[in-house]
Amino acid sequence: MASFILRKAEPKDVSDILRLIKELAKYEEMEDQVVLTEKGHTVVGFAMYYFTYDPWIGKLLYLEDFYVMKEYRGYGMGSEILKKLSHTAVKTRCSSMHFIVAEWNKPSIEFYKRRGASDLSSEEGWRLFKIDKQYLVKMSSEE
Repeated sequence: MASFILRKAEPKDVSDILRLIKELAKYEEMEDQVVLTEKGHTVVGFAMYYFTYDPWIGKLLYLEDFYVMKEYRGYGMGSEILKKLSHTAVKTRCSSMHFIVAEWNKPSIEFYKRRGASDLSSEEGWRLFKIDKQYLVKMSSEE
């Protein structure tokens, strides 16, 4: 197994995290949507998460972004990151971890399924929606 250090992000990591966000956007074929800029190169993976609450199931950990550079995959880093996130979720009394994965991203879907993830879109019929800012502004100004 490769040697690596798993730790929480620090302010000095901003450049590397932004680089990984851009790599993730490129991998998801959405790189034109990232407008932030920075340079750097030492961090090879990241997970961005927050806690939220579902009125039916309680507190949960929401995994917003999770990425390991392609050339560093297969060494167990992603598994260790997910293990650390699982520990964080259990320690903070979360009932589950939620996240979304692009339908075309079969390697990630299989990665999560091998670890017990359920696909709510097919099993429960939930669909993800968004309301863009222009419509939020319009609704907020309606009388």
